[in-house]
Amino acid sequence: MKLVRHGARGDERPGLIDADGTIRDLSGIVRDIAGRHLSRSSLERIRAIDPASLPPVDAGTRLGPCVGGTRNFVAIGLNYADHAAETGAAIPSEPILFNKAPSCICGPNDDLILPKGSAKTDWEVELAVVIGATASYVHANEALDYVAGVCICNDVSEREFQMERGGTWTKGKGCPTFGPLGPWLVTLDEVPALDDLAMHLDVNGERMQTGSTATMIFGVAQIVAYLSHFMILEPGDVVTTGTPPGVGLARKPPRYLKSGDVVSLGIAGLGRQRQTVVAFDDWTAKVAAGEPTN
Repeated sequence: MKLVRHGARGDERPGLIDADGTIRDLSGIVRDIAGRHLSRSSLERIRAIDPASLPPVDAGTRLGPCVGGTRNFVAIGLNYADHAAETGAAIPSEPILFNKAPSCICGPNDDLILPKGSAKTDWEVELAVVIGATASYVHANEALDYVAGVCICNDVSEREFQMERGGTWTKGKGCPTFGPLGPWLVTLDEVPALDDLAMHLDVNGERMQTGSTATMIFGVAQIVAYLSHFMILEPGDVVTTGTPPGVGLARKPPRYLKSGDVVSLGIAGLGRQRQTVVAFDDWTAKVAAGEPTN
């Protein structure tokens, strides 16, 4: 299944994508694509519904992040061998962990806001995992049983904040709108090969990243199992799993996002995202004027 959340910011409703690509509203079936509704039994209940029996959603309705109620947004650093090579970093012997603020989560096509003082905001197309059941000390061979589905994440990163301001990476990873998720939460039955998904990212129509999950150092099952030995993963938690080569930081000379840029990205079978980059002051002016911000 392809599950979505649609509607205005903070008032998203659950939905699914039917075979014709139409969004069908699930509000009469589940409260949200979140929490207990991500359990295996809840997903099976949704799967058994005839999509034609659900009301269609107006074309052009905003898509929100494809999962709601996220309390923990974990990320894995340097998890692609070819990305580690482009940055000159050693291949990690264990997954590198950091957190993105749940407050940075936004819809897949919402504006990407440059934070105040930003000079080095960068892009990263990533495969993200949405947890569907409480996971603690699980083994890799059972880890996927705890996954509700996967989606696209743009792990937007302010490199100066991340690498030049001391402390941990987290301060460059959690600014508002730095975590677009979606468009769809795709259940694993529709993604037969998590370790062979083509990925790409363009800026203003120019291809920046081309890669595949085949070059991941630690696979999805390994990552979920590993994390569950350091924290309890709960339904609705999101784990974003690293990026292939082609980030702005590694280009010669480095290239970073500026106001007016358009970022588009996709992963095979998981859809596409599109964000317009907006300076912080311009974005606040749009909000004050009541203009759309996505």
